[in-house]
Amino acid sequence: MACGTKNFQTMTNDDVYAAGLLKRALDPASQPSEVRAFLHAESELIGCGTGRHLALLKHRVSLGVGVDYQHSYIVDAHSNAGSTRLCFITGDATMIPIDAEFDAAICLTNTWGTMSDKLGVVAEMRRLAPRPQTRLLSVYSEASVEARREWYRRLGHAVVNVTDEHIVTEGGFRSEHFSEDRLRQLMSDCVVRPLTHIAYAVTF
Repeated sequence: MACGTKNFQTMTNDDVYAAGLLKRALDPASQPSEVRAFLHAESELIGCGTGRHLALLKHRVSLGVGVDYQHSYIVDAHSNAGSTRLCFITGDATMIPIDAEFDAAICLTNTWGTMSDKLGVVAEMRRLAPRPQTRLLSVYSEASVEARREWYRRLGHAVVNVTDEHIVTEGGFRSEHFSEDRLRQLMSDCVVRPLTHIAYAVTF
């Protein structure tokens, strides 16, 4: 449903992330309580973004590789890593330039819900972590809409359209949410578990 008719310049998700959305979004002051609870629960489970999840694992892995297409986030991840066991590269999540197998592949904080080639990302996660149930996604559920509407408003991205599958902001940022049925249709062999009341953890 459309929520306004204001004229605005349309940006792609890439443009919005390049403008620093992730850095602002990770500031707890910008987050409604439901979103803070989700991000905390997600951390308890343990892209790449600024490397915050991989940093939690730095003492438990022999090698961790983080990938993000936004180079400025990779620069931040490198400076925050504090470990030679972690490597961060700028790249496309559907074509990661690594020919190796890993124990696990993760894509968190609904990053998958903002990607245009979701099945391409899933295929790449399967390639890099070939054993079943070693791949993890966290995605928003349908119950997340109101919390995300408030969060995006606080970040200067007012919501102008909400459907059964996504939110679009006045700047053109598009973020999807999922039902359990839709997740199973997209991924077939996945296990879906609640992650707070606004999100799911999906293993496959």
